[in-house]
Amino acid sequence: MSYRLAIFDFDGTLADSWPFFLSVFNDIADQHGFRRVDAEQAERLRHYGPRDVMRHVGMPAWKLPFASRSFIDRMRAVTGAGRIPLFDGIGPILRELDRAGVRLAVVSSNAEENVRAVLGPELAALMRQYECGMSIFGKAARIRKVVRLASTPPSQALYVGDQTTDADAARRAGIGFGAVSWGYAPIETLRRVAPEREFGAPADLLSLARR
Repeated sequence: MSYRLAIFDFDGTLADSWPFFLSVFNDIADQHGFRRVDAEQAERLRHYGPRDVMRHVGMPAWKLPFASRSFIDRMRAVTGAGRIPLFDGIGPILRELDRAGVRLAVVSSNAEENVRAVLGPELAALMRQYECGMSIFGKAARIRKVVRLASTPPSQALYVGDQTTDADAARRAGIGFGAVSWGYAPIETLRRVAPEREFGAPADLLSLARR
């Protein structure tokens, strides 16, 4: 089926920010007093849900907003230098979906400023709504807001993301979840939450506009 509204997560879905995340993780761990990880551990943690990752590194829930802010601030400092790329093909795909009449939006725990900077002015303008800066566990209310303001039936909206928390947020907001295979969590992990759609490569997102 096609969708009238495609809501995108940002990190790991539109933007290839995993290498940057790894490059700053241990500095943020030192800053906020949780455990460092090496490259091998980080790769294993991709199979964990966010709460399990927090337990593994010894981060209590109350520290999450502070650690997230540190990540956002570090990204803000480098987005102008082009260090955070979009995944291959994302630009043309967003343009094609817009031309096909799919309404585009972003719901991300990252800052709107960072999202717009990485997208660039042209692609950023294609996004009709931005809901950014919330906790990774607080996306459901923002997704519901996007759907309501878009005047779109929930059955015709899909939240596209790369984490099991994205699936949970979509379900709690009453819409379907589309899992991407190129993000932070491996697709095998996302299949456990039974996504309504699965995208093996960015080009597969074009199916959102096909009947």
